[in-house]
Amino acid sequence: MTTDTPHATAGRPAATAALTAAIGARFERLPLCRWHVTVRLIIGAVTFFEAFDQLLIAYALPELRAEWQLTTGQTTSLITVGSLGMLVGALLSGRLADRVGRVKVIAACIALSSVFNLLLTLCASPGPFMALRFVQGLAIGGEVPVAATFIAEITRAHRRGRFVLLYELVFPAGLTACALLAWWLMPLLGWRWMFGLAAVPGVLCLLVARYVPESPRWLADHGRHEAALATMASIEAKVEKITGEPLPRPASAPSAPSVPSAPSAPSAPSAPSAPSAPSALSVPSVASAPRQTARQSAGRGGLRELLSGRYRRRTLVVSVLWFTGYFVNYGISTWLPTIYGARFHLGLSDALLYSTVTSCAGFVGCLAVALTVDRVGRRHTLAWSLGAAALCLLLLGLFSGGSAGGVLIWTSLAAVFFFGANICLYLYTPELFPTRVRALGTSVGGAMNRLGVILGPIVVGAVYADGALGTVFVTLAAVALVGSLTAGVAAEETSGRQLEDVAP
Repeated sequence: MTTDTPHATAGRPAATAALTAAIGARFERLPLCRWHVTVRLIIGAVTFFEAFDQLLIAYALPELRAEWQLTTGQTTSLITVGSLGMLVGALLSGRLADRVGRVKVIAACIALSSVFNLLLTLCASPGPFMALRFVQGLAIGGEVPVAATFIAEITRAHRRGRFVLLYELVFPAGLTACALLAWWLMPLLGWRWMFGLAAVPGVLCLLVARYVPESPRWLADHGRHEAALATMASIEAKVEKITGEPLPRPASAPSAPSVPSAPSAPSAPSAPSAPSAPSALSVPSVASAPRQTARQSAGRGGLRELLSGRYRRRTLVVSVLWFTGYFVNYGISTWLPTIYGARFHLGLSDALLYSTVTSCAGFVGCLAVALTVDRVGRRHTLAWSLGAAALCLLLLGLFSGGSAGGVLIWTSLAAVFFFGANICLYLYTPELFPTRVRALGTSVGGAMNRLGVILGPIVVGAVYADGALGTVFVTLAAVALVGSLTAGVAAEETSGRQLEDVAP
């Protein structure tokens, strides 16, 4: 018998805890293959276009400002209202994904975002535009952390950093594609066509619903034993068919499989069951099963668990890192086209081109982190990347803010580092929390991300309104330094460790 509310009490059935651990062990034996790549591409396409939608407002802003005669305050509101929606969406989606599943939330978010892109093309004044942008923000903010959670849950510990971050590259790729298309199409077609084109990817919700399985880790944790086993067996069968080789025995499996509803000790040794039989299960070893069961049964779930015990510090650390990283990122990227136009009198095309160069530099930084994070480690990557970004911005603020070329060079160098740090957070945060609150924990980070996205442009706008461009970059350098010190002093290393070991 299954239940949809396995955390109604303080603990969970021993069978659920054992099954959750066994599912993790079975994922560890799966070689990375075409099945992983296919799922990553589908979810990645969704995330790509959510990133496109997120940044599109920055490149539409010069036209909107001219068309609707916006003041600086109205311009700031137009930027931040979507981010406010993303903050609320991040918090709601994490809780929802922990209750109803990862895949349903991902599919719903891309559908909602696309519908509201179409509605935005009909707006003739700032009021309706901001209202629609807020609702669209709920979907954009909701999809990204849930997708990161899902990808982490289907990936084994070995080289997880590279696999997950090569998927996460689709987000900065979406930002870069938005910049390139905006530079090319915005002067030709206008902002309405850009939002209309951004609605087309809504058809991806059908691909997600049809081809992406629900996370077996989530199914097992929620007491849906038969569905978890059937889904896991289906994945294993597909991997075996693709690789043409039988899968090795799970590392933590005992000599005999046991039925998930029977938490008793394993029976006499026997041959392992074929992965296509959904009723078969390899449970943790005799020595490890009681330990893992006890640890997992102690979990309470929900925000209360995130703010207690070992997870309190982790929640606080990732909250600071998400906030500082995205405060700097969007404080810069949102205002760059406007700064180039208003301060340095560049035309729209040139202003967008300069901003695009900075986005492309950030993408290079993301790729570098994806290829090195498993060797360097999560903590060192975050600390050194944010520290280097702080140094670049400080030098810009003190010595090079007087020319468009100086701003271009130093913001591009800084983007290499803060883009790299920010993409690492999409890998690092899901690793820190157990399955029962993984999406919520990641979404809390996403909410702090959105808070930074909101406050960064507001602070930059307030400082820039006084004409103090150098002070803008010094302020951003100080924020990046706070993030660097937090990572260096308080972050835990998770490289090469199974999810159930990092967060029981």
